[in-house]
Amino acid sequence: MEPGAELRDHLPMLKHADIWAAIDALARDHGLTASALARKAGLDPTTFNKSKRITREGKPRWPSTESVAKVLEATGASMTAFVAYIEDLAQPHNQASTIPLVGFAQAGDRGYFDDAGYPVGGSWDEIPFPEIGDPHAYALEVSGDSMEPLYRDGDVVIVSPAAGVRRGDRVVVRTTEGEVMVKQLLRQTARRIELGSINPAHPGRSLATEEVAWMARILWSSQ
Repeated sequence: MEPGAELRDHLPMLKHADIWAAIDALARDHGLTASALARKAGLDPTTFNKSKRITREGKPRWPSTESVAKVLEATGASMTAFVAYIEDLAQPHNQASTIPLVGFAQAGDRGYFDDAGYPVGGSWDEIPFPEIGDPHAYALEVSGDSMEPLYRDGDVVIVSPAAGVRRGDRVVVRTTEGEVMVKQLLRQTARRIELGSINPAHPGRSLATEEVAWMARILWSSQ
């Protein structure tokens, strides 16, 4: 049985994103980060990392009933309270109608993304956007002409760090040196990532896997 399947099967009406959001809310209400909550519960500090909530194949990874039980014991919260978190977050009036927005030129600065490529910090703007099934989706505003003719100055691209990435996808890539680029994924092996340029006037890139901090798929653009 896959990890977390017992929780999903026991409570089939629950959604993957709602359960993780409830864990985040429980941690926040106790003055903790998700990592600190895991540590307090006697779990590996990376257990609740956002990067571990989706597999490399793009499938949702559910928290196990054991990890949830340990969290409840550590915080003193009841299962009823935990379910109340989930139900409250699932209410339509609580669904986010905006997503974070940052200019592409600023995306390489520190403080906008965590190590897994999820938006963090309070420096983001917001734009209205329909629910797309990824609570961590964000928008990048294109500046300049380096991505023409596909993306022009002022265009907005919507990025999903939780979506699986496949050959041929247009992606946002951040290197370990802090460089952020928009490319097309041509090939990915255990050792290298081959990227094609959006603008034919610019060369593609070939990066060693260890040079890439994270890569996320572009779902939509405002062209």
